Amino acid sequence: MSPPDSADPATTDAQAVADRLGHRFTEPGLLVEALTHRSWCAENGGESNERLEFLGDAVLGLAVATRLYREHPDHSEGDLTIIRAGVINAGVLAEVARRIELGGALRLGRGETTSGGGDKESILSDAMEAVIGAVFLDGGQQSAFAVIDELFDAAIDRAAEDPGVHDHKTRLQEFVARHFDSPPRYVLTSEGPAHDKRYHAEVEVDGRFYGPAAGVSKKRAEQAAAHLAWTALEGLDDLVAPEPTEQESAVLADAGSDR
Repeated sequence: MSPPDSADPATTDAQAVADRLGHRFTEPGLLVEALTHRSWCAENGGESNERLEFLGDAVLGLAVATRLYREHPDHSEGDLTIIRAGVINAGVLAEVARRIELGGALRLGRGETTSGGGDKESILSDAMEAVIGAVFLDGGQQSAFAVIDELFDAAIDRAAEDPGVHDHKTRLQEFVARHFDSPPRYVLTSEGPAHDKRYHAEVEVDGRFYGPAAGVSKKRAEQAAAHLAWTALEGLDDLVAPEPTEQESAVLADAGSDR
């Protein structure tokens, strides 16, 4: 049986998303707004999801920080910050959005639809935050935290396994500071149309270049290049000569006094 002519596709798509979220909206219009990109509003009018995105970003940050604080009492503030950054980023948000098939429910303008906007990382991550904002306004903190726990559980556990392991730039920066005089230097290039750019990065360490590595954003390309450099150089930590003994220091001092 076909749906009635009066059925609103936006409401139908939003209801399907709500089912996958496991949250029953008392105000379904909030979710429709969360799924509405500014490109749709430019052509059709109405309110975009940008304000809900702003709210959802704050709610997500609080939910993740609260969980990390409670579950990892032995972690320092620095480790907790790194873990949170490993969860609250465009890549993870887009990954979660794809898992609940958010892209197919988005209301996009004709240009974004044609260029595959429903699978763009930036659009998906922003919409995911807007959806969280909508759940918070509709059901309060408890409902929002429950949805976040369900959707981001694996990402939080993965990031908490080894804080900083996925932050290759920070690890490389600290490593280079131990072994070389100058910090890493990144060189970026890009290719492709504006709506589908690919970035390539190389990193220079002590006059040698590592890469190129590719990514869908500048940050991801640089992270990938840093990982290549780290992998190639990490053995240096095992090659650092031990501190000389007092007797060896005395011999070296005597040898130097003849020069």
